[in-house]
Amino acid sequence: MEAESKQSGTTTTNWTATQTYAMAAVCLLIGVLVGYLVRGSAKPAAQVSPASAEMQQAATAPPSAAGQQEKMPTLDDMKRMADKQADPLVAKLKTDPKNVDLLNKIALTYKATHQFKEAVAYFQKALDVDPKNVPIRTDMASCMYYTGDVDGALTELDKSLAYDPKHPGTLMNIGIIKWRGKNDVNGAVAAWEKLLKLNPNFPQKAVIEQLIAQAQQQKNTAQSSTQPKG
Repeated sequence: MEAESKQSGTTTTNWTATQTYAMAAVCLLIGVLVGYLVRGSAKPAAQVSPASAEMQQAATAPPSAAGQQEKMPTLDDMKRMADKQADPLVAKLKTDPKNVDLLNKIALTYKATHQFKEAVAYFQKALDVDPKNVPIRTDMASCMYYTGDVDGALTELDKSLAYDPKHPGTLMNIGIIKWRGKNDVNGAVAAWEKLLKLNPNFPQKAVIEQLIAQAQQQKNTAQSSTQPKG
């Protein structure tokens, strides 16, 4: 899950307090599993923040009194909300099917409601028009990871590096996915160290260093647990 930032191409959804609360709860479940993931199009100063911490705060906030009496929306409900939000954009797309900005906005709408397969489809259409768009490809890779396509996500991130070898969001997410999705601590650390080497003024250097330490500690703990005792 990525930290949200103000940027072009980001869509806004208007939900009730209960819907927002339920959405935060779903985000929490994914955040606990993933840990960190950043928006491909996020600005460098805002792109690396612990998604799980933000979502834990949101998910533990009590719902409104009125909201307590309402039924929590299911993923199907959120799909319908996403469709409703996307409908005006899809209508515009019919007269301008290769509009990358429109395609990206639709994809982000579905991504925001965790409809990752739909998001991937629209991100891919945008990339068919603009294959060198690294932020869009990085966003698509995140969605692919959430659907369980770990290898596909890494393949797309490698393509992003071919266009922009220094892209911080790409290198950050390669590390996350190799660590959490492949249990490849060495590969994750290598990606994060490359990020810091190629971006010496990276604003969230401390966060990257913390991730490196956490991954290495996890590896060391796992190795210790397999050592013979006595």
